[in-house]
Amino acid sequence: MTRNRQILLVSRPTAEVSHDDFRLVATGIPELGDGQVLVRHHYLSLDPYMRGRMNAGESYAEPQALGEVMVGGTVGEIVASRSDRYRVGDQVVGMGGWQEYQVVDGERAGALRRVDGAAIPLSAYLGAVGMPGVTAWYGLLQLIAPQGGETIVVSAASGAVGSVVGQLARLRGCRVVGIAGGPEKCRAVVEEFGFDACIDHRQHGDTRALADAIAAACPDGVDGHFENVGGRILDAVMRRCNPFARIAICGLIAGYDGAAIPLREARLILLRRLKLQGFIVSEHMEFWPPALRELGGLVASGRLRYRESIAQGIENAPAAFIGLLHGQNFGKQLVRLI
Repeated sequence: MTRNRQILLVSRPTAEVSHDDFRLVATGIPELGDGQVLVRHHYLSLDPYMRGRMNAGESYAEPQALGEVMVGGTVGEIVASRSDRYRVGDQVVGMGGWQEYQVVDGERAGALRRVDGAAIPLSAYLGAVGMPGVTAWYGLLQLIAPQGGETIVVSAASGAVGSVVGQLARLRGCRVVGIAGGPEKCRAVVEEFGFDACIDHRQHGDTRALADAIAAACPDGVDGHFENVGGRILDAVMRRCNPFARIAICGLIAGYDGAAIPLREARLILLRRLKLQGFIVSEHMEFWPPALRELGGLVASGRLRYRESIAQGIENAPAAFIGLLHGQNFGKQLVRLI
């Protein structure tokens, strides 16, 4: 434990993210001070929100600083401790960033959360039983608030968030229709995650064609929509929304590389009295405990299924992140660091 490999952000992309925006460095690991612990990261989470943090413009969080370790969620094991709160061998989730080790103030509330890798695989604490799962839980249950018998549509339905949204909605008696890219993902959305139907947006080249496909899959209209993508997908869904439908906007990945994402069907917000609300799950921490209890129980019992795409080694984090932004991952994108 003498070397810590890290990925730094060294430039801000003006359009698509490039490998040149990152740099791999190796640093020494400092001696621990009183109350500190050393965490050896087993997995790093890669998430679409990181693209927004790379920009210098206004956002819901401070931009990622240049020359610093990229932000990111991690799960791992404490390998050295000078804290009374944590022992060597404890498994913890934190925001360790794109690096193999992190020195953490073990006395700071909220810096780490102890988890049990025996009951649930460690990697799941960065996915279905982590931030993506809580994002799905909050957006669906608190904003869309589905009722049994309603129809819920989910974009990016094969992803870490979307796949959980659909399963939670099905558990509450809803008809659930996913939108995903490619036949393999659509097949898994139905056969593995239990959605009633899934639409391959790549087979419907314009908004009208996609809206027609949504209408065919949702004969009673759309009562709730969980949006991860934006652009023509949101426009197409809005064309099929029932009056007073609720739309939770979690992400707009269609515009994360700087592309414009105009809303062409804005008139429908008024005509159909739609409710659209964006949200940031970290602003609703009071909901995390009940969400994690339900999600953890569902995963442990096998009632909530998930997929993972795993890259090996910190040096491959930039390539995996770029692939994520282009939809190359299937399910939760992780980097294994051990």
